[in-house]
Amino acid sequence: MIVKSFLKWSETAKVGDRCRATRALTQAYAQGRMDPSERQEAEAALALLLEDPSPKVRLALAEGLALVEHAPRSILLGLAFDQIEVAGRVIALSPALADNDLIEIVASGRSSLQRFVAFRCPVSVAVAAAMAEVGEPEAVADMLDNPHVSIARISLRRIAERFGDEAEIRARLFERPDLPCDVRQALVERLGAALAGSDFIRSAIGGSRGRKITEEACMTATLRLAETVAQDEIPALVEHLRISGRLTPAFLIHALCAGNVDFFASAVVSLSGMSDSRVRGILIDGRETAMRALYRSVGLGSDLAPVFVTATQIWRAASRNQAVVDPGLVTAELLQRHARDAESQPSVSELLRLVETMHFSWRRQASRDYAQALAAEAA
Repeated sequence: MIVKSFLKWSETAKVGDRCRATRALTQAYAQGRMDPSERQEAEAALALLLEDPSPKVRLALAEGLALVEHAPRSILLGLAFDQIEVAGRVIALSPALADNDLIEIVASGRSSLQRFVAFRCPVSVAVAAAMAEVGEPEAVADMLDNPHVSIARISLRRIAERFGDEAEIRARLFERPDLPCDVRQALVERLGAALAGSDFIRSAIGGSRGRKITEEACMTATLRLAETVAQDEIPALVEHLRISGRLTPAFLIHALCAGNVDFFASAVVSLSGMSDSRVRGILIDGRETAMRALYRSVGLGSDLAPVFVTATQIWRAASRNQAVVDPGLVTAELLQRHARDAESQPSVSELLRLVETMHFSWRRQASRDYAQALAAEAA
């Protein structure tokens, strides 16, 4: 009877009075002390308040139900699609909204509502997947900032595909330790393309020069990624680089000279089609003829294959005699042994220029390390 009286009274009451009455009703409902018939009447009253023409009343309704675990989902969903001041509180806070409800909100395409979903604590894998698929950039960026979100690797990949050219989202993805290595490398390429095409780079150093510098920077970043990637992610990175045409002779010789044997072997497996055990057996103790055949099977011509054979032999000998092999010594010996080939074969000359650049870089790093060690001893 009290609820019926409330409904009749609300037809003529002022907005302020209706707001106070709404707060009283939601507080009584939240306490959960009503019997079934009273609860049914109360929910009918709440449904009527959902249709109140005043946003102040609907806001009072949202504030009263936002944290109520047993609040009627039908009323919550009605509030969730109301104007932003009303919807935001319910979407961000309500424990009664199920994943399907949140996915429906995300699918609505309203960026403001999606952002409230992104702020929830927690956000499930399913909701994050919906956001990755149809979320607006601002909402996706907010979700990536939320430490209480569970994002599957496939969703991170989808976010990178959709928003890899968005600088803010790209930066957030780079910061994530759970970002798949192939996705990270693809973002490096997107970043390089963005830098090469920027007006600042074109005006400062010229278009062609800028593209060359950014391509070299991308290659360096990818090489470092290959050196630090987890063992179980190497095949995925290799396959990504193969498909994108990045497993070039220059890239492979750098990996080999740097001693990144696991990555190099995985790359050879991908390019040759041979089994991992067969490839590793040839690299570890195979004869020169077997190594030449292996390198030709990955697309290296008769001019470049001998360089890779020599680099492999140098690493074998060095690793037997030293616990830690110096890449600078490997590149120095490789340059010396193929100096004459570089004079008569342009392809070898071009490859050895890269090896020489690597050699100088490793020598400079060795000098810096030595100087820092001396300074530490002096201190």
